Amino acid sequence: MERDIRSVEDVLRLLDGLFAADADRWTAGAAGWWDGFYGDRERGVPFFVDKPDENLVSCLDREVVRPGRALDLGCGPGRNAVLLARRGFEVDAVDLSPAAVRWARERARAAGVEGIRFHEGDAFALSEGGDGDGMGMGAGAGALSGPYDLVCDSGCFHHLPPHRRISYLALLDRVLAPGGHLALTCFAAGAMGSELPDADFYRDARLHGGLGYTPESLRWIFSGLTEVELRRMRDEPKDSPHFGEPFLWTALFRRDG
Repeated sequence: MERDIRSVEDVLRLLDGLFAADADRWTAGAAGWWDGFYGDRERGVPFFVDKPDENLVSCLDREVVRPGRALDLGCGPGRNAVLLARRGFEVDAVDLSPAAVRWARERARAAGVEGIRFHEGDAFALSEGGDGDGMGMGAGAGALSGPYDLVCDSGCFHHLPPHRRISYLALLDRVLAPGGHLALTCFAAGAMGSELPDADFYRDARLHGGLGYTPESLRWIFSGLTEVELRRMRDEPKDSPHFGEPFLWTALFRRDG
């Protein structure tokens, strides 16, 4: 007989277990699925392109966000991490998938950029003091330690089960500096991602490929931050130097105080 729940984290892990058969979850157990996803670099995945997000470029060009320390959550093949390093940021880039991290490191080396530390693993665990895998460029890749002036998330948030928003907000509370920004890109409800109510994901024990969000839901979830802008991502043509798909929201939130 098990009676092993005595903390919020115990409850969160219990709920993680409901999605054990679902590949699209953002926990350490999903690393193998994501490795297979990133292992075929020729597949037609829009964000496999070697281009940074248009909204992130816009924020930097307008100096809404200025260089400092940055955390790239779910960095994938390193599109945005490379941009941030080029623009003068000291970057921690983390992803569950070793294959994604290898690809990102290759891109960073090909671009000749420095100032990126790559981490394999669960950002929630690493930000609580866990160790990285030692695969960083420059300084060793250890735990994710704030404060960060920018947290960049292009595609991590919409793969979280609803209960892990608690962990996500706690991570921001731990690592985002006062005056720092969250740059978020996620599925737009009505264009991409599931529109099921939160409770239905637990009934199905599936995330249905990711969660779609409305502007109202994003504003409510991140109501502890100040909204700077929230809009649909621009549809960038193939010959553009930037990545942009209109089925995504882009948002910039600031931590005041």
